[in-house]
Amino acid sequence: MNDDKTLLITGASSDVGLSLIRKVAKNYQRIIAHYHHSDQGLLLLKEEVGEKIVSMQADFTDLQSTLQFAEKVIGDGTSPDHFIHLPAPPLNNNKFSKSNWSDFEVELSTSFRSAVILCQKILPLMAKKKLGKVVFMPSYCVVNQPAMKFAVPYTSTKYALLGLMKCLSAEYADKGVTVNGVSPSMINTKFLAGVPELVIQKNALESPLKRNLQVQDILSAFDFFLSDGADCITGQNLAVTGGK
Repeated sequence: MNDDKTLLITGASSDVGLSLIRKVAKNYQRIIAHYHHSDQGLLLLKEEVGEKIVSMQADFTDLQSTLQFAEKVIGDGTSPDHFIHLPAPPLNNNKFSKSNWSDFEVELSTSFRSAVILCQKILPLMAKKKLGKVVFMPSYCVVNQPAMKFAVPYTSTKYALLGLMKCLSAEYADKGVTVNGVSPSMINTKFLAGVPELVIQKNALESPLKRNLQVQDILSAFDFFLSDGADCITGQNLAVTGGK
């Protein structure tokens, strides 16, 4: 892969985002790294990777902040060649009867609406260059049977993201742009802070691996979809679940 490309990664301050940047940084001249609350992890990573990391803040639960971020990403004339979309609010383990519409709004705006707005800005520019790769991160909940309990807003949003991925892959397949997804099972990250420990342990015991995934387990899947070897692969949602 040429190193003159630009990568946009949203949710870059997450455990997965930081690890992904560390893994693929050598392939890019510039990495636009989105964060919401804190860029401390990105600042530390910049010391390791170099000045190619450009941090940009946005609150995707706020429509204006999202729109301004999208304009800023393409505003300097350097549109992303590759786009990884990771943002998601912390997972809450609630019964459907106790979920409020605001819970759905937070999930949808953070993960789905932001993807729609950014793709509407970025994909036409990718198509003009006949070059582009987009990778979403739905979840094993869209491939796993039976469905997850007590995660209706989260699961509903991930299905919406999967539908967006499949539709965009079909629309842009003849324009040199691929759109794929990586759907991991439960990963040991700070994303699980709101999930009861008993649920986390139960999920580990039910896995053929007898453990939950670590961040390192899923990085190669993203790396593959971004590689030249995946130029003819689009519309695919790769489940990384350890056989679950």
